[in-house]
Amino acid sequence: MDLIVPVAPPPSPCHTEEEDWGSKTLLHRLAQQLQLYKPHRVLLDDHEVDHGNNDEEEQIGSNCGIRNYMRTTSQEFSNCVNWRKRRAAVLICLFEGPQGELRVILTKRSMKLASHPGDVALPGGKMEERDVDDSATALREAMEEIGLDPALVQVLANLEPFLSQHLLKVIPVIGLVARIQDFKPLLNTDEVDAIFDVPLEMFLKEENHRIEEREWMGWKYGLHLFEYESEQGEYMICGLTAAILIRVASLIYQRSPSFQPSLPDFQTIARSSLN
Repeated sequence: MDLIVPVAPPPSPCHTEEEDWGSKTLLHRLAQQLQLYKPHRVLLDDHEVDHGNNDEEEQIGSNCGIRNYMRTTSQEFSNCVNWRKRRAAVLICLFEGPQGELRVILTKRSMKLASHPGDVALPGGKMEERDVDDSATALREAMEEIGLDPALVQVLANLEPFLSQHLLKVIPVIGLVARIQDFKPLLNTDEVDAIFDVPLEMFLKEENHRIEEREWMGWKYGLHLFEYESEQGEYMICGLTAAILIRVASLIYQRSPSFQPSLPDFQTIARSSLN
């Protein structure tokens, strides 16, 4: 069943933050739904890859391509790597759009970056020692990259881990912004060239979606690509970013995507190869 509800009337001039979250709005209903969510158990905790200290490999982008050095057999790969914990988090920042629809904030990576320049990504990055948990990582990165004040975000749920193509464990953190008008973007131009938002439901629709066949360690998989055009320009959303948003949309709208891939996605084959 879709989570589409009528747009709530605007709050009174003397409203409080509690009233923002306490009214029977789309975001409040969504908050109630997600606070009950328990992530699926994914057997990745003892299977982390150390690719050394290459800064390029440490970046989290949309992962549209597959690296040549990963093209080996699953058994060879498992035998040659050293395993250690590598963890990152990204923020799925949702808010209510002008038509009552759920929208999610995305960024275009800076062209200055050595890794995935110009790709679309969710705000996020690797966990640091000072981060107490995955939510802290996601909120810190969003503040550093786009100037999103953590006080504006209500964190509701963490999803199961996803794998980047460099086998970095990425935790999606779902957060809601009730008063999006209070968000004044401040871009870190060393990391981000642009910020934009898209309707979350688009990641369940055939429109502007296609699948390309790719290969990883001899396994073929389907790569999801979504084209989106806005006033700021045209964007391609694919790879890890697309996979996470398909999962989030499926969870929130409680239905499967309308497209039916003929091949497994990257997450399926990567988890299978490691488990």
